[in-house]
Amino acid sequence: MFAFWIAAAAFSAAVGWLMLRGARAASLRAVGEDPALAVHRRQLAEIDDLAARGLLPEDEVRTARAETGRRLLAAADASPLAGNPVAGRRLVVALATILPLIAAGLYWATGAPGLADQPFQKRLAEWRHSDPSTLDPPRMAALMRTIVTERPTDPEAFKNLALAELASGDAMAASSALRRAVAIAPRRADLWAALGETFMAEADGEVGVDARAAFNEALKIDPASLSARYFLARADIADGKVEQGLAGWRALLDSLAADDPSRAALTGEIAAVTRAGGLPERRQAAPAQPDAAQIRGMVEGLEKRLGADADDPQGWVRLVRAWSVLGETQRRDTALARARTLYKDQPDILKALDEAAQ
Repeated sequence: MFAFWIAAAAFSAAVGWLMLRGARAASLRAVGEDPALAVHRRQLAEIDDLAARGLLPEDEVRTARAETGRRLLAAADASPLAGNPVAGRRLVVALATILPLIAAGLYWATGAPGLADQPFQKRLAEWRHSDPSTLDPPRMAALMRTIVTERPTDPEAFKNLALAELASGDAMAASSALRRAVAIAPRRADLWAALGETFMAEADGEVGVDARAAFNEALKIDPASLSARYFLARADIADGKVEQGLAGWRALLDSLAADDPSRAALTGEIAAVTRAGGLPERRQAAPAQPDAAQIRGMVEGLEKRLGADADDPQGWVRLVRAWSVLGETQRRDTALARARTLYKDQPDILKALDEAAQ
């Protein structure tokens, strides 16, 4: 690698020298041929000729010669051939040689010239077998894009991809992934609600037409959808239907468990809207973007719920698939073994579990 940089510096210097050589030859050919200087010299010659033939008075000769001489000096100062170009040529050659060497030295000191290439597929394989919580959102998104190509009919994979894209700041890619998810599983309210939230993220927090349509679809499937109920009520308040929106929020608050941590936040929002008579300024922020730890937390929440209420075959399928997507083979196998025991007499569920584990 260091030899490459030396060769590059040498080639740069050679090219600079050839260019300057051509420019110097052209300048030498142009010496004495500046048109502006030639015009003023001809004018001086004509003045001398007229004076010699007695056609110009002596005082006019002196004035004309002085003015023409002044113009000649000004033109000579402005000529592109004025000055000494040698120093400039030397500077260019020096820079063309020194700068690549400086770059090579910096790379040698701070880079890794001896490190072998790391193909993208190799890095993906390493990320796939690492702890998901250690991956930043762009790496998680890159990993999930690979996984959805392997599982093109898996809505859970597309949902996880959307979460990773949203955490990376690409709301448009997240909504695209969730569109694929709802096309595969159109009866899942959670996917429609998530799609509505990504539409909001694209619109800087505004509950637009697309977001409302997605939330309404979620409510048709699951009238208890917390996300859909919350944001549709918020949209009513933003549209000036304050009492209608507050009624929706109060109904949502009554449906929350007494120990639900979101009760305090919702109570505060109801009080703020009541005081302001509408949404306070700058409160319509886009939904929080989950990171890898939050994604993992969602899966662990599903696992905890199934531990308390195991009679949910689709929940077990989603849990097995999620641990498989995240590369947690041990936890996947534990969930799979538990689900197999629960549904050992139901071959359709066993088949779905096996597919989710692959």
